[in-house]
Amino acid sequence: MADCGLIYYNFPGHSLEQFATYAGQAGFQCAEIPVRSMWQEQDGMSEAEGQAAKVRQMFAGHRMRLSAVSAGNDFLQVDDAALARQVERLQTVCRLAELAGTKTVRIDGGRAKDVVPKERWFDLMVAGLRAVQPFIERWGYVLALDNHGLVTNDADLQVRIFEAVGSPNIGANLDTMNYRWAGHDLETVGRYYDVIAPYVRHVHFKDGRGSRGQYRGTVLGSGEIDLERAVRVLQAAGYAGVWTVEYEGPQVDAEAGYRAGLDWLRTHIGD
Repeated sequence: MADCGLIYYNFPGHSLEQFATYAGQAGFQCAEIPVRSMWQEQDGMSEAEGQAAKVRQMFAGHRMRLSAVSAGNDFLQVDDAALARQVERLQTVCRLAELAGTKTVRIDGGRAKDVVPKERWFDLMVAGLRAVQPFIERWGYVLALDNHGLVTNDADLQVRIFEAVGSPNIGANLDTMNYRWAGHDLETVGRYYDVIAPYVRHVHFKDGRGSRGQYRGTVLGSGEIDLERAVRVLQAAGYAGVWTVEYEGPQVDAEAGYRAGLDWLRTHIGD
């Protein structure tokens, strides 16, 4: 059976230790955490490195490992110096992720902002990725660009970025709900699965209904997303990574929502 994971998200009141305990007891093999769980950027690196090692030991104690670390990076910067700082920061995130037990880092293109015109987005994202490319290829890190927010929630754009950078170490994180959340109709969402599948390095399986202000998260299999199609196209493309559950339903139901997601994945992904 392929490894199934979950993301440390939508768990109100759960410390990282409580989350790891729950996840291990529920039967997950992997977890994704944000870099801020290891690194408060005002702290020194020796402290962050020590915390990363503790995180690795913590999850191992629950018979788990990290599947990815989310970077929270932002390549949409107004000047070269700010972009260079983001590149340096991402390199630090990669090093901490490895100390914590994974070489996969989920990244963003950046946050939309008035001071950075939309016509610059593509070039800035490509520039940021090209700048970090020698580092990640030398040390074997994998960057998974998320279809998150309003900047990269377009599979055709994601593929244009990957082809412009041309690195085997840079691919996609496919969140199954996010294309729909951004406002794409269900037919386009299905097409996007086909487009992005060959580039996928990490996944978030998430379900829900509606877009933007009308969006409501559900447990897997209870929303309007064709998750079975997502499984088929990923498997046909040779995806061999972790299958990660993400749940955005009511926070009071988070533990049950993630357990239901794990049950759905085990039923549908096979051996």
